[in-house]
Amino acid sequence: MTDWAQVRADEFSVPTDRPLTELVAELSALLRSPDPVLRDAQAYSILATWIGRGVLSADQLRALGDEMVVRFADPETQARTFAPLILDCIVTAGVFEPHWVPPFERWYVAEEDLRGYDAKLGWLHAIAHGSDLLGALGLHPAVEPVQMLRLGIGRILTPTQYVLRDMEDDRLGYALATTLTRSDLTETDATEWLDPAVRILANPPSEGITPEVTNTIRTLRVLYLLVDHGVRVPSSGPVTQIPHRDLVKAKITEVVRMVTPYYL
Repeated sequence: MTDWAQVRADEFSVPTDRPLTELVAELSALLRSPDPVLRDAQAYSILATWIGRGVLSADQLRALGDEMVVRFADPETQARTFAPLILDCIVTAGVFEPHWVPPFERWYVAEEDLRGYDAKLGWLHAIAHGSDLLGALGLHPAVEPVQMLRLGIGRILTPTQYVLRDMEDDRLGYALATTLTRSDLTETDATEWLDPAVRILANPPSEGITPEVTNTIRTLRVLYLLVDHGVRVPSSGPVTQIPHRDLVKAKITEVVRMVTPYYL
């Protein structure tokens, strides 16, 4: 087994004593590890760095992406939640396969373990990690942006017992904001994805404010701020203003006022 701690210490240089395919396979296996040092500090950070530096070929990235898609059905939480992080790196590096999207969508709305940080397993962060991939797909020209917007609102409206606590709402709000920068969004597309929130919040549950309502309002507050001030899209440099900005702000305001009329 490669000394991955030493690889990190050597500024992520690629070992020359083994074929790259073997190294990638070993790192991929470590992404399932319950040990957060092996999984996060070593396997993820090294793979992400290598992908960003162009170490892996397009074919290797496609094979790795296919492997990550299978992980969405893995019985281990950490295996499921680190798959979107690697897919985000791959898509950002310019490799994309349409068949990766449906399994991600199915997992993202169905994932029940929404813990951010676990004392034993380290970062799990399903919502945040999924948000990163959602944002990357939302910017990809081969993906319909409204598809990702609907996925995002569907995720936070899904009933749960977990109130987000580790900045997941910020990560998802940012992903939604970057998706909203797509110039091919119509006025209708840019606002109607929020209609499910209007319908649900218009008929509040009898038990009062549920975790998913709290999660939705917090995420939309983040989104409102980004829509109002603009968003820095990855690799774009300057702040990007969101098309249909005033209409989107008005729609978010409509949703938030249903729960907190004093806020806006």
